[in-house]
Amino acid sequence: MDGNKRNLIKPGIRVSVIQKQDQRSGKTTVGIVKDILTKSTSHPHGIKVRLESGVIGRVKEIFTDRSGINEDEKY
Repeated sequence: MDGNKRNLIKPGIRVSVIQKQDQRSGKTTVGIVKDILTKSTSHPHGIKVRLESGVIGRVKEIFTDRSGINEDEKY
């Protein structure tokens, strides 16, 4: 599921984001949403969020199941 609509993103869900400096390479970072930073209902490049790790980026994918989870990661 893509991250262009704000109503689909809630604190506590697992997403992949692309940071500003990684836009050219397309490298994404997976984490848990802490704060939603975009105020509008949608954004063509993805809703901007802050992850629990402190990373800020635009949501590229919303994980609805356990996909994208590193099994070694502690909760």
